[in-house]
Amino acid sequence: MDVLNEYDIIVVGGGHAGCEAALAAARLGSKVLLISMDLNRMAQMSCNPAVGGIAKGQITREIDALGGNMGIATDSSSIQFRMLNLSKGPAMWSPRSQCDKIKFSAAWKAVLEEENNLDFWQGTVVELVFDGDSVCGVLTEVGVTFKAKAVIITSGTFLNGLMHFGTSKIKGGRISEPASKGITEQLVSKGFLAGRMKTGTPVRIDKRTIDFDRLIRQDGDEVTNQFSFLPKTSGELPKLPCYITYTNARVHAIIETGFKDSPLFDGTIQGLGPRYCPSIETKLITFADKDQHQLYLEPEGVDSLEYYLNGFSSSLSWRVQNDAIHAIPGLENSKIMKPGYAIEYDYFLPTQLNHTLETKLVHNLFFAGQINGTTGYEEAGAQGIMAGINAHLKIKNLDPIVLSRSEAYIGVLIDDLVTKGVDEPYRMFTSRAEYRLLLRQDNADERLTPIGHKIGLATDERYDRLIRKMALKDNLVSFCQNFSVKPDLINDFLGSKGSSLLKQNIKLDALIKRPHIDIFELVAVIKPLQEIHDSMELSLQREVFESAEILIKYSGYIERENIVAEKLQRLENVQILEKFNYQLIESLSTEARQKLEKVKPKTIGQAARIPGVSPSDINVLLVLMGR
Repeated sequence: MDVLNEYDIIVVGGGHAGCEAALAAARLGSKVLLISMDLNRMAQMSCNPAVGGIAKGQITREIDALGGNMGIATDSSSIQFRMLNLSKGPAMWSPRSQCDKIKFSAAWKAVLEEENNLDFWQGTVVELVFDGDSVCGVLTEVGVTFKAKAVIITSGTFLNGLMHFGTSKIKGGRISEPASKGITEQLVSKGFLAGRMKTGTPVRIDKRTIDFDRLIRQDGDEVTNQFSFLPKTSGELPKLPCYITYTNARVHAIIETGFKDSPLFDGTIQGLGPRYCPSIETKLITFADKDQHQLYLEPEGVDSLEYYLNGFSSSLSWRVQNDAIHAIPGLENSKIMKPGYAIEYDYFLPTQLNHTLETKLVHNLFFAGQINGTTGYEEAGAQGIMAGINAHLKIKNLDPIVLSRSEAYIGVLIDDLVTKGVDEPYRMFTSRAEYRLLLRQDNADERLTPIGHKIGLATDERYDRLIRKMALKDNLVSFCQNFSVKPDLINDFLGSKGSSLLKQNIKLDALIKRPHIDIFELVAVIKPLQEIHDSMELSLQREVFESAEILIKYSGYIERENIVAEKLQRLENVQILEKFNYQLIESLSTEARQKLEKVKPKTIGQAARIPGVSPSDINVLLVLMGR
């Protein structure tokens, strides 16, 4: 065996999962090798040029709170920032940022190359090296072997990737990049269960050929905001608008002419597609009663001519795509720079993983990202940072970090994958979390930075800033609970807001609890509150006041959710420890025996979340455990 170097951890793949995994493990002290087909495309935005969105924004802030880099890279390359769902409660608020995709990738490359514990190799891994039931290295396409104590595979869409452009098919993991072969076949021979999934991407359009006057302009928020909890991570790129347009009956008619040659409908594509990000042809079938669909034109960068047509993902032939686009308002004279396409790729059933993201069949082998059946940069980055952390902890014989469903969206994501599996590309939504009022984007640092700091990933700077923020917030809440507001001080303001006037003094927190009363508006009216605001360091003012307002307005709901979470957490503490042969427990339902044997849950709480395992089955297990 021709071994070039030995490492603690090898990360295969330089996408969002691979970059977070490699950086986390290296910062924790492991000697890491990152292998990627193209070292100039680190964390490439293969699809939409944006980070965040519904639930995805919460995940990005959690990655940042742990000490990851996705939020910082996003801030430095942001060309538009929006906080979504502000008309709803704070549990639904979700940050989203349009990015300059070239600068995003460059920011990642710079951070990775500054890490002394991280080496790089440009190439393709074609085979894993095993020592019994443990992985111990990788073999590349040029015959070079690297040895390691642990391997993290973050292969994205590259495992046997196949792109579809109508009837044309090209092997590859991304346009102009080859597929990866060998790993799937090798792991299947070891007993792993694999499947095929499908995703897609829309056309990119030449900016110079778009009639922007016919489109609806959509600007970002006026209030300066960012993803990272660290100060001054925002870049100085100009802010660019997005644009909205719609399909119409003529567009639909043109698209339908391509159905007969569509790989989605003729049986060519066998992979499972994303329900929540369907192709335009799927939309026409699923929503046949709709005469139009909304589309977003998103800039791919400050210096780029490319605009991403969000909502028009397609596997149709380039000719049909071209003709259909020319029937869209504002795009009549547009030119396509890259056609849209569908891509099929291999994934492994995530129920074959432990909650650490280590595989059950092979020791020290970790999977992260789309290889686990997920979709999205944010979901990939979340798995990457957890795989990097746990691979490092495993080889150092330290206890793993497993986030619970009440601690983080990342905990919900991984628990869903490991316990429930996937029957389509998994995408995170706020509705998947039972405790979303606890898992807000504003308190991700309070939930996770202490964990990241304890293991050495979150810096002292980040932790000290959190301590200052929490102290300021607690003091502000206490002030609001004790400060009395007089009617003559506030009634003019209340009258202007259509809120009932005061007849006697009232505590400030009771005033803040009123609907449509904004704490920042009160800052301008109540002088002592303004003094507190102005005395804070500028970078913490908005965070502290927003967090305090949320705690005051929703204190009853938050407390109730905490009580429920604590009760259910007791089931998570009841360890099963693989003591049962479920097939022999006849008092369990047949489905429960099959599902429990397949998943092998670690706790009663995990067992209770397995589809097909009923409350009566859980009671049987508790009785057998003497509870």
